[in-house]
Amino acid sequence: MTLIKTSLLNGISVLVRVLTLLGLNKILAIYVGPAGYAVLGQFQNAVQMITTFASGAINTGVTKYTAEHAEDLVRQRAVWRTATTITIVGSLVSSLLIWLFSSELARLLMKDASYAGVFSWFAAFLLPFTLNTLLIAILNGRKEIGRYVVANIAGSVFSLVATTLLAIQFGLYGALVALAVYQSLSFFVTLLICMRTSWFSWTNVFGGFDREIALNLAKFTSMALTSAICVPVSHIFIREYIGASSGWEIAGYWEAMWRLSAAYLMLITTTLSVYFLPRFSELRDLSAIRQEIISGYKLIVPLAIASAIVIYLLRDFIIAVLFTRDFLPMREMFAWQMVGDVLRVCSWMLAYVFMAKGQFKIYILSEFIFAALFYLLIRIFQEYFGLPGLAMAHALNYALYLAFMYLALRRYGVFK
Repeated sequence: MTLIKTSLLNGISVLVRVLTLLGLNKILAIYVGPAGYAVLGQFQNAVQMITTFASGAINTGVTKYTAEHAEDLVRQRAVWRTATTITIVGSLVSSLLIWLFSSELARLLMKDASYAGVFSWFAAFLLPFTLNTLLIAILNGRKEIGRYVVANIAGSVFSLVATTLLAIQFGLYGALVALAVYQSLSFFVTLLICMRTSWFSWTNVFGGFDREIALNLAKFTSMALTSAICVPVSHIFIREYIGASSGWEIAGYWEAMWRLSAAYLMLITTTLSVYFLPRFSELRDLSAIRQEIISGYKLIVPLAIASAIVIYLLRDFIIAVLFTRDFLPMREMFAWQMVGDVLRVCSWMLAYVFMAKGQFKIYILSEFIFAALFYLLIRIFQEYFGLPGLAMAHALNYALYLAFMYLALRRYGVFK
């Protein structure tokens, strides 16, 4: 599977997801407003952390080892069975804890115990949520991009339908419940897709545990848990700081800007995980890895730059169409946000080498350093530059992250 072919196939899924996200942005802008955006961001970060812990944070490892043992179904089966066991145990334990402490979680993250029911819904649907991400990781590792695309489209459709119906009917509370349950509904579609493959059987996926494989997956657990802690927690702290110092509407503008970036960069960022993670896992020769990075940059960087320029030029139109007039102040963030987004794409390409090769020490170190640095830069730049400073902090943080990753790869031997 070539980079261009993967990008084109993945582009179908991404197009649907982008259209879904854009539609959801408009619905949420109307029914929850800027302050509601900030609350949704808090809960979404909580979902990211909890699902990573519940799954054992092994999905990146599952993709890697599925790709690495492409010609050995017996070895793949051992990986899948071990991963499924870890996922089921972790999800059941996490569900129980979420249900027991739902009120405390609502007060801690959303400052309102009345949202405890949202966490109860999440606890009830957590197991199919994590099993869905596991099956998608297997499809990714086997490079079955067509099925991978269909599974992701199903998730997008469920998110659009669930969020639209519940947000219109119940406002912010309904949107939060939709966020808690939609990917669980996607599990049944993903399962049907996998059941139609030649490799799937219940005994291939369920019923077994290999200690050696579990230890290998633990390397990726440490990396995924670090990301699951550092990025969402830093964003939670950032929203808390912005909300306390400037108001929750300002925090909502920041959240809306991040959601827009995630939407328009989705083709690029998902191509990194769909193509480059398995590809870097396969490659043994450092010069081949270097050539793969260069080839990727030739396609991805111009695309990222062109996208950023278009988004910037159309910023007023985008705010009017995708949000509401209440979000007009966020236009001040666009220029620096676009610079930061391009730098983010460039740096993530390099970071995926360390992830694919299980170089967990350097990956974990970088996650901690730059999550903390981002929070500090937000505080400094907002104080001096106001709302645009939030995007300036994003750009500077990823410029430094890119430099760090390049120097780390030179030390690793990829660059000379």
